[in-house]
Amino acid sequence: MTDRDPSQEAEQTVDDGSTTVTAPAKKPAPPVRKHKKLPPYRVLLHNDDVNTFEHVLKSVVRLAALSPQDALLKTLEAHETGVSLLLVTHKERAELYAEQFASLSLIVTIEPAEG
Repeated sequence: MTDRDPSQEAEQTVDDGSTTVTAPAKKPAPPVRKHKKLPPYRVLLHNDDVNTFEHVLKSVVRLAALSPQDALLKTLEAHETGVSLLLVTHKERAELYAEQFASLSLIVTIEPAEG
């Protein structure tokens, strides 16, 4: 047998008024928690003289989950200007992207995004 906590029980009377049934009381709803928004970080792809354009393009498609067209534009931008913004995400995920690209010998850095 388990011990009952009287504070969690409520009495309820059956229609004939003669029988009392003990039923568990409703628990109050948990408080609504507001999720704290994580600060955004930019994931930047840098041009290098080591990797082929095709390798970079395939890596961006695979790791950044961009469409082939978007990946092509980002890869071209990095090739022509030296750097391209791949995406904006929270810090932990941005760090993960940087590590994943580094494992493929690509240079990706992260920085806090303003605003």
